[in-house]
This record gives sequence, C-alpha cells and structure tokens, in this order.
Amino acid sequence: MSCIESLSIKNMRSNALLISLILLGAFPAPSHAQNGNELRPPAVPLVTYDPYFSIWSMADNLTGQNTKHWTGTEQPLAGLIRIDGATYRYMGARPGRSVPAMHQVSLSVTPTHTIYTFEESGVRLILTFFTPAFPDDLDLLSRPVTYLTWNVAATDAKRHDVSIYLDADPVLAVNTADQQVVWSRARAGSLTVLNAGSRDQRVLGTSGDNLRIDWGYFRLAVPDSDQASLANSAESMSLFIKSGSLPGSDDLEMPQEVARGGAAHLAVAFPITLDGSQSVSRHVLLAYTERYSIEYLNRKLRPYWQRNGQTPEEMLVAAETQYGAIEQRGNQFDSELTQDLERIGGKPYAQLATLAYRQTFAAHGFAADLDGAPMLFPKENFCNGCISTVDVLYPSAPFFLFFSPALLEAQLKPVLEYSALPRWKWPFAPHDLGTYPLADGQVYGGGERTEEDQMPVEESGNMLILLAALGREQGNWHLSQHYWPQLAKWAEYLRAKGLDPENQLSTDDFAGHLAHNANLSIKAIEGLAAYAEIARGLGKSNIAKDYSNAAKDMAAKWVQMAIDGDHYKLAFDKPGTWSQKYNLVWDQLLGLNLFPARVRETELSFYAQHLNQYGLPLDNRADYTKLDWELWTATLSQNPEQFNAFMTPIFKWLSETPSRVPLTDWYDTKNGKQIGFQARSVVGGLYIKALADQQLAKKWRDRVPR
Repeated sequence: MSCIESLSIKNMRSNALLISLILLGAFPAPSHAQNGNELRPPAVPLVTYDPYFSIWSMADNLTGQNTKHWTGTEQPLAGLIRIDGATYRYMGARPGRSVPAMHQVSLSVTPTHTIYTFEESGVRLILTFFTPAFPDDLDLLSRPVTYLTWNVAATDAKRHDVSIYLDADPVLAVNTADQQVVWSRARAGSLTVLNAGSRDQRVLGTSGDNLRIDWGYFRLAVPDSDQASLANSAESMSLFIKSGSLPGSDDLEMPQEVARGGAAHLAVAFPITLDGSQSVSRHVLLAYTERYSIEYLNRKLRPYWQRNGQTPEEMLVAAETQYGAIEQRGNQFDSELTQDLERIGGKPYAQLATLAYRQTFAAHGFAADLDGAPMLFPKENFCNGCISTVDVLYPSAPFFLFFSPALLEAQLKPVLEYSALPRWKWPFAPHDLGTYPLADGQVYGGGERTEEDQMPVEESGNMLILLAALGREQGNWHLSQHYWPQLAKWAEYLRAKGLDPENQLSTDDFAGHLAHNANLSIKAIEGLAAYAEIARGLGKSNIAKDYSNAAKDMAAKWVQMAIDGDHYKLAFDKPGTWSQKYNLVWDQLLGLNLFPARVRETELSFYAQHLNQYGLPLDNRADYTKLDWELWTATLSQNPEQFNAFMTPIFKWLSETPSRVPLTDWYDTKNGKQIGFQARSVVGGLYIKALADQQLAKKWRDRVPR
C-alpha cells in the first residue's frame, strides 16, 4: 500500500440498562476470556477521533500498560479509585506497584463503546469510553468528543466511601515530551474545562507519519452537577494517593517541558458514597480542538464541526446537553449493527468488523471545504504518512458504501479536483495528495515530475470502480458528470495498458514491481466495465456499449492467459504461481458478470488447500497476507461454510497475535506477527461481506438523510 520507501517503519514501534443490571448483579458482565468465539483484541480503542486524537490500550488489562497513541507512543490517561481509604489503579501502569491494580472482570467492545468491568473490596466499577461515531450524523461524527463514564455500585450491599480519580498527562497535547506546554481553566455553560496545549502552536507546521499533533488543545470537561474537585497540577496524583484530595490551587509556572515533570496534569476526582445496592454514575468529556485540521491545495481547512463558526465552548456545551440522548442512541446503534453483522457473517465476523469500526473513522481527518462541504482525508498510517492515497480509499470503500456513500464522495472529490488541475499532466489517476495533514500535491514515486514508481493501472482502476459503485448507491452520477474528462482519460489508459500490465507497482507495492500481474489485470478490466456503467448512467450509450464490449473481450482473454491447471496464475508469464484474486469481488458487487463463475469457484477451491494457521497468504511468494484482501477473497464465496473456513483462522489470529497494536492489515499467516502497518482505514474493507448483502446495505444506507 504505497510503502516501498518506509517498510522500516514497522520497527517503530450495551446499553444503560445492561450496565445497571450488571452493577446490581442481575447477571454477570460479558467476559472476554478465550473460549471459542470470544475475542481478545490486539489493541482496545478508547478515544478514537482522527489520526491525532487516538488513544488505545495495548494490553489484556487496562492496568497492564499506560494508554498509548495508535503509534505506540505513550499518552497516559491514568485512573485511580479509593475504596474505604485504600487506593487501587483501574487505568494505566502509573504509579506502579505501590498502588495495586483493581481486578479486571471483563472487557466488551461494541461499535461505539468500550466497556471495562472491575471489582475490588466490595465495589464494582464499570468504565465506559463512548465515541458517538454515527455515519448518518455528520455533526456528531465530526465532533471531537469521547465520553468517559464511571458506574459504581457495591457488590456486598454494604456502605463504602469511594473516590474516583482521572489524570490526563499534558503529553496528550504535544508530539514529543521535550516540548513546552501551557495549561488553563475555563467555564463553558455548566462545565468546568481544564485545557493543555503546546506553547508554540505551530498550526499545520509538521507533516509525516509517526507524529502527534502539537497545535490545538486537549480539553477535560467536567459537569458541575457531579460535585467534582479539579486541578491543573503536577502533584495531583501523589496527593490523591496520600489523602484522597487534590491540590487547592492550580500550578502557575508555565510553560513547562513535559519530560522534566513540572508540567501540570489535568486531574479530576469524584467523591462518592455507596449505600447498599445503590448505583452511582459520573462522566466527563475528553476533547481535542484545533483551529485548522487540513491544508488542501495550499488553503487551510477548518474541522468540519467548525464550518459554521461554532466555538469550542459552544461545542462542549452542546455535547454535554445531548449526552443522555446520544448515549441511548449509541446503545441502540451498537445492538442493531452487531445483530446484523452476526446474522450475515457469524459472530467471529461481527467481532472483527466491530473492532474495525472506530479504527476506520479514526484514520481520517474530517474537514470542511471553503463552502462548508464535507471533505474526508485518510492518512496512510505507519506506511509513509500519505494523505488521500487512492489505493487506501479503494480498500476502505466498502465501509462507506455500506453506511454512507456521501462520505465516500467526500474522499473522492479532493482527488478528482486535484487530478483536474493542469499541474497533474499524466493520463492516469494520481496516487496521493501529499503527506498528512498537507494535501498540497502528490509526493509518492515520481510525484508530479516523472512516471517513475507510479501506479497507473492500479489507481485508474480504483477510481473508476469506486465512482461506479458510488453512482449506483447514490442513484445519480453527478460527481462523474462533473469530472468526466478525467474519467475518459483513465479509461483510455486502461484500455491500452490494462489487460497485460507492464512492470509496475500495484497496491501491494511492498511485494515490489511485477509485470503481467493477473490480479491487477482484473482491476483494469473491471475498471473499464465500471466506466461503461458510468457512461450508461450519464446517457452516453455509445460509449457504454463500446467499453462494455471491450471489457468482456478482455475478460475472455484473461481466462485463457491466466489459467494454470487447477488455479489461475500470479502473473501471466509465471506458471506454477498463484495469488488471491480479491479484485474479482467487484464483478459480483457491481453486477458486471465479466468472468465465468468457474473462475471464482476454481480459485476458492485452490485457496482452501493453502490456508495456514492464521490465514491465507497473499500469494505464493511469501507467508504474509493482507487482512482486507482476505475478507474480499472470502466474500467471493456464496457458501456460508466456505466463508467460515476463511474466517476461522483470521479470528484465531486476532486473539493470538503477539503484535499488540491497533488492527494491522499486513501480518504473517504462520506466526501471526505484524509485518507492518497498523491503525489504518483499510480495515473498512472488512465490511465487504456486509456490503455484499444488498438488502442489509440498503437498510443502513437509508438511515442517512438525503
């Protein structure tokens, strides 16, 4: 996935009623123990908004390590609880063995919630992270807020004096701990807001891959009604451990370098008295706001939630006011989506897709164009940091086609606008728009200068297939109509070069250049048929007929060129080789019917003989695979048992991989270890199975206001 230059980067490295019933002991909390279909996530999503505001737990227990940014850099959110004078940790490894860890009973991950249950000394604590990432509500989707909620109850029907403590390290607001930070306290409606940010505020001042944001402000917002104590102080944690209280005043000596220990931590403590079976709930808002989030073609774009001039204060007040209704909506959303995913793919598939849900959104920057139109920019995490990479848009597209095609349009439009400029002089589609968060022009391969290391067939086929899929799902072809001259150039290129591709890169560029690539040829052929579909939708019947016939002729030739006994070759000139023909899935999804059913059936039968412990290799050259392509290949099957045969080793890998990172999409099928990549949006491709169920996809798309 566009990562030749940076492979070494791999070495960097439920609803409210349910919660109440759990608290009251009506039935046991859900367990994540390893028994059959229960998943042990490689990493657990906590705060998931965009490539900068993205905090995870990368251990079995929330107290096993400090919480981390998706890159693996520590961004500690620490949690302590005092129960009748004794202090325990419920989140993070600080301050170490001097404070014992609370016993973690269970972990549950749903599409929008992560729920931990703890028990200690007669008290049960349920800790919930809730990010209301609803694809049918762009205002909520773009709002940079995660709710953190504590539900506490006695398990022994006795009285307990409890105090809950949360500590946010100021490193959350900077790229590295050697930077200077400042902090403040403010009011927003009924909220007290603690803030931390870098001293220098270099807005959009850095770009790259293994980076955190160092402009804008991390905000901890606490409702007045919860009678909390708050402090901006470096001494808060030690004082809470000692006495259960917080400093009476905020630290004033700033700026301070985080690494030197003098920078204030943002801290809040809630005193609670439990009596019998009483359940008590408290919550805070975790947010990150910045003035500008993306630079696109040298113009600075504001976050989408700010498109109408809403201030951070107004945004936080709205988030707090709507908390109860949003929480109820999130529980209903989670329950309905989980049931649907289980019904069409089984429980292991549902759990895999659930784990991919928030990660897919969190790998994007969500900005507003100058006219307020939504623009969604994916970041190629732990690859080369490119922004709006076309062969990242392609694998993640099933997620957006399933939930909200308008969000796919918000990703494609910036690429189309760029490709229509005179500066893009090539007859094929671009690879990227720059390096995140600066979308100022292609940087990969030859950039705008040469054709060297470009992906001409790959990206042209990707764009045409996605535009055809988008037009079908939206029921109109306005985007293709506006950029028709570009599409025509790409189709001409594929017609001339696509059947038997020259020695060039494909999306799996980590495998190197390959001539006569059979799977890439499928993409070109389907791209031409997709172009014909677009032309037909626009009333260009002669063009549609011409390109449809060309695609059919090429598909027939492909079958003869690729056949190799009981399977089809990796490359036309390499007998005895094989590869996953995952691109074939669009032949079904778009109803193109270019390739005989026997091609899919032959390949699936062959693949079944080459499954390893943790999945199906990408091709015969190595034992590694791509998670997204595995699901595309499995979705070629119309047989649930055959689909499950591919799904079973993948689920086993999820629960056993030694690589504790947000979902990687590139791993070894024999030892389960990550090869590279993590936290990328391409895991949205796992929703290809859901997208293939036309009735289900229509149900979820219809939820989006038109």
